[in-house]
Amino acid sequence: MEGRSRFSVRIFVGGLRPLAASGKLSGIYKLPIAGPVQLGPEGFDGDVQADRRVHGGPDKAVQVYPLKHHAALEALFPQLAGSLGPGAIGENLSCEGLDETGVRVGDVWRLGEALLQVCQPRNPCWKIDEKLDCAGVAASIAQTRRNGWYCRVLRTGRVAPGDALELVEPGEAAFRLDAMLELVQREPAPLEQLQGLARAPGIAQNWSRKIEQRIAWLREQGGAAA
Repeated sequence: MEGRSRFSVRIFVGGLRPLAASGKLSGIYKLPIAGPVQLGPEGFDGDVQADRRVHGGPDKAVQVYPLKHHAALEALFPQLAGSLGPGAIGENLSCEGLDETGVRVGDVWRLGEALLQVCQPRNPCWKIDEKLDCAGVAASIAQTRRNGWYCRVLRTGRVAPGDALELVEPGEAAFRLDAMLELVQREPAPLEQLQGLARAPGIAQNWSRKIEQRIAWLREQGGAAA
C-alpha cells in the first residue's frame, strides 16, 4: 500500500430486514448499488439502520471494510466458505488493497463528488454472527483487529459504481487505525499516548469521550503507564 492513494471499492446499501434466528430488524443486509446514489451527511440514500443508539449518525455515516479480511475470516471459519464476500458483514464500502495499516484517524478521502473523513474503527456486534449463522465471528474480528472503520461525510454528493477512494488530505494525527486499536487494548495503559489519541484531529466524539473516561479512571487507580 506504500505510495498508493487510490483504491477501488464496491458500494452497498440496504434497508431493514429481520434476522433469521431472533427476528430482530437489522440494516446489516446490503446490496450493491445499480447506479448513482446520493451520499448525505448520515450516509447513502437507501441505507437504513435499525438501532440508532449504536448504529448510524454523522460519525458512522459510511462503513468501510477491507476485502482481504473476508478471506482471512474464511480461513478461521471454513464453514463460511462461499458465504463471505463484499458487503457480507454490513459494510457500505468493500475496499480492495487498503486496510487498517494504511489508514489514519483524520484522513480525508474523495469518493465520487463526496469527501469522507476517517473517524473511528468499527466495533463488530453480535448481528454479524446471527446473519452468518456462525458464532464467534464478531469476537474474532475484534481480537484480530480486522475491524474496518467508519467515516463521516465532510462534503455530500453523488457517488456511482466504479468510483474509487482517493486520499486527498492525510490526517494530522500519527495514529494509524491498527495502532489505535492496539493502544486502547494495551495493558498497562500508556497515559500520554491515550491523551494524544483522545485529542487526535478528526476522532469521533464517542471514542474521544470513552478514552477520556478511561484516562480519568486510570488516574484515580494510579495504574497508568508512564
